[in-house]
Amino acid sequence: MQNGNSIFSRLEVKKYILKKNLKRDLPSSIVVFLVALPLCLGVALASGAPLFAGLITGIVGGIVVASLSGSQLSVSGPAAGLTAIVLGAIGQLGGYQTFLLAVVLAGAMQIVLGFLKGGMIGNYFPSSVIEGMLAAIGVTLILKQLPHALGVDSDFFGDESFFQGDNQNTFSAIGNALNHFTLAAIVISGLSIAVLLYWPKLKKVNVIPAPLVVVALGIVLSIAFQGTGYALNTSQMVEIPVVNGWSDLTGLFTMPNFSAITDSKVWVVAATIAVVASLETLLSIEAVDKIDPIKRTSPTNRELLAQGVGNMASGMLGGLPLTSVIVRSSANVNSGGRTKMSAIFHGVWLLLSFLFIPGVINMIPLACLAAILLVTGYKLTRIALFQHMYHKGWDQFVPFVITIIAVLLTDLLKGVAVGMLFSIFYLLRTNMRNPYFYKIQEEGNKKNLRIKLAEEVSFLNKAAIQVMLNNIPKETTVIIDGTNSRYIDPDVLETIFNFKHNAYTKGTIVILENIKKQYTVPKLDSKIIEEINN
Repeated sequence: MQNGNSIFSRLEVKKYILKKNLKRDLPSSIVVFLVALPLCLGVALASGAPLFAGLITGIVGGIVVASLSGSQLSVSGPAAGLTAIVLGAIGQLGGYQTFLLAVVLAGAMQIVLGFLKGGMIGNYFPSSVIEGMLAAIGVTLILKQLPHALGVDSDFFGDESFFQGDNQNTFSAIGNALNHFTLAAIVISGLSIAVLLYWPKLKKVNVIPAPLVVVALGIVLSIAFQGTGYALNTSQMVEIPVVNGWSDLTGLFTMPNFSAITDSKVWVVAATIAVVASLETLLSIEAVDKIDPIKRTSPTNRELLAQGVGNMASGMLGGLPLTSVIVRSSANVNSGGRTKMSAIFHGVWLLLSFLFIPGVINMIPLACLAAILLVTGYKLTRIALFQHMYHKGWDQFVPFVITIIAVLLTDLLKGVAVGMLFSIFYLLRTNMRNPYFYKIQEEGNKKNLRIKLAEEVSFLNKAAIQVMLNNIPKETTVIIDGTNSRYIDPDVLETIFNFKHNAYTKGTIVILENIKKQYTVPKLDSKIIEEINN
């Protein structure tokens, strides 16, 4: 009977937590929905796919992937980083239905990667590169959304790369917008930014989410400008397909062409999508965990499984390949989301808006949505972040800045690859000075564990240390001893401090001995240098 009571009490606790978090998750889901809607359409358009395909992908990413994922804040959907691959693959395979088969196969490959523990790759990306990627996404959002805030809206709303599909780049698009701005769009975006910044400070009314107020304000202002010389045109508004009946709805779905399964080109495209989508997802998951206010760690192998199921479902329904997307996820975090219910609800809102209120959705100006993304971008690339990385030392600051520049001038994956090269350079320079290892020692028959860190611990040790810490039994006293450590990489320090922060949930006591909050790279002693030179 006691066991039954404990089960009942656990269910009550879960219900209480769910109810408590819904106060944050529901408003956040609306913000994510508003951000995701035009991006889903923009990515589909830039990929040469039907607009409905983008909506399908967003719905599947919200409902299916979020339900299976272990990440509480990640939001999945069609990724702008895959637009070039998708556009080329559709032409190469000779039709959209054959491409859908490649998406289904890519999902199956991701499931295999998940079972093979391929998600551990995400633990090897250094903190400086992830922080640089986040800051670069913030700068990219600001630069890319400025034209929309000024009222110049092209067909490439979801294009996040430096070189765009309309033969412009990020900076030329801004220059063009400054020469062809729309007064109504400037008024809408300007007032929207003001509302986003100051509405949360008004205690009596801030229970209504600021982005929802922004959307309502945008609709009202766009109606007010109608019939004047400043009226917005259709290209400056959200535009989703309008379904008038069941026959219209069923006609929008497309099935894969399974007869092409023996075509080697299909398998090559599928493998490409699986690798690129998995890398983008792992990068996004790592980044989202860093900005999670509760500092939770997402299971990356489970994420690959969820993404694989999501891509198979998306391909079967006629959608695009999906990934965990940092723009939506960042909007989720910044809007106060706490659990995966926010991502799930955002998928539900996408579905319901398409089915029941497409007319209302098509009244939303892109300028007010651009304002939401501009504020999100500002929060990702705040000046304090640059100061924080600078104080960590050149070995952290240089890869951080290089990653930002590389992502801005290329795209997400190429930029991260360049940042990784610089991080590896600093790592090799550090490892030439001191070897690294870690030692675990049990003390007696007690459930006490003493972990003695080596003289130097680099970020390459992060994965092994994280696995070891996650596998420590509950209600254990853990002593992490850094007495012998001259240098501990910031990524490893973050892992240790996060472990201590969350240990109480497992009844674990964590004691840190002689572990500093920050270490500088050790330098060769002047006497040793003198001996080498002699």
